[in-house]
Amino acid sequence: MNNESFQVRIINKEKGKGIFALRAFKEDDIIFEEKPVVCCQFSWNSDYGYLACDNCMYPLENAEENARRLTGKNDLILPHPECCEIKKESIVECPACGSKYCSPDCLNEALGKYHRILCSQTREKCEAHPLEKLKETWKQMHYPPETATIMLLARMVAYVNQAEDKSSVLSVFNNFCHKTVNEVHEIAHNLLGEKFIGQIDVLRQLMEQTFSKENVPQWFTPEGFRSLLALVGTNGQGIGTSAFSRWVKNVSALELPDDRRIQIDKFVDQIYDDMDEVVGTFLNNEGSGLYALQSTLNHSCSPNAVVEFPYSNSTLRIKATRDIQPEEEICIGYLDECELERSRHSRQKLLSSLYLFVCQCDKCIAQAEDSDVTSDEDDYDHDMSS
Repeated sequence: MNNESFQVRIINKEKGKGIFALRAFKEDDIIFEEKPVVCCQFSWNSDYGYLACDNCMYPLENAEENARRLTGKNDLILPHPECCEIKKESIVECPACGSKYCSPDCLNEALGKYHRILCSQTREKCEAHPLEKLKETWKQMHYPPETATIMLLARMVAYVNQAEDKSSVLSVFNNFCHKTVNEVHEIAHNLLGEKFIGQIDVLRQLMEQTFSKENVPQWFTPEGFRSLLALVGTNGQGIGTSAFSRWVKNVSALELPDDRRIQIDKFVDQIYDDMDEVVGTFLNNEGSGLYALQSTLNHSCSPNAVVEFPYSNSTLRIKATRDIQPEEEICIGYLDECELERSRHSRQKLLSSLYLFVCQCDKCIAQAEDSDVTSDEDDYDHDMSS
């Protein structure tokens, strides 16, 4: 997959593919944008009332409704309503099951790709419905904060089963890295640890009860299902959308008198403080998706690019965070900013458990002689493993 700006190349057997610049990029240049092959909102996130399009995760409540729910203040009024981007008049429902979409286009896309298979054909949620049992079983095994959801696997199976050209859809998923263990370093994905062995088999059996396995029998074997979990775990890109954050961005761009700007900034800060008291860090509609091109970007602990979601939906953007020269590899950070600032030891532990590799980026090589762990990080690593 190439264009005039970058090229996907095979680096080596262990590292796999990577993306290299074919021209110079300046800081803040957009390298590419991409829609997901498939994406899904996290199950707990949805059940806690975070309202998002069932196809693209675009918010389904306006900024004021969003702020009221997250602060618990039902009389909150946001100024500058013109800065809210949500068009509620465009929201539609699946006539059979009531799933909500931000537009007729998103409903039609979902119906065309996977939703006809997943649609429960009823507006009443039935606990005995196999798909509901699958989701509820997953939720009882994986509590927030969420990093994956079984419903993403369900959409993958439904996508293949519903496709007219099943081989082409399968080939897309087969291009994602889906090894369960990195044999070179003897590390396994943390979703597949010993404490999950019994849970994995329960989920696999529920998937068998929910879907026809005729088109993807390899995904329903014990090893195949572990491979599917590893695919989602290692390639899934987190997605976050928010009506309120988009309102804040648009209000921040307004040209206002200094006294009005100070007033608005204090108002926004107070709302975020109130949200912190009610919901903590759970501010966004959250989910994950699989992106064919983005998944070929390798990690660096000092990345030269970043993932953004500029439209508050599942379309991602890769943007340069510094100047990039021709033939330089374009890398993102698989960890968040705080995690990237931790010691080499902590970064390596996270990357090996989540992504099955031992990082050899320039930063890790330069810090190879650093002590393994600090006293502060002992508590952090204990929390990660508990």
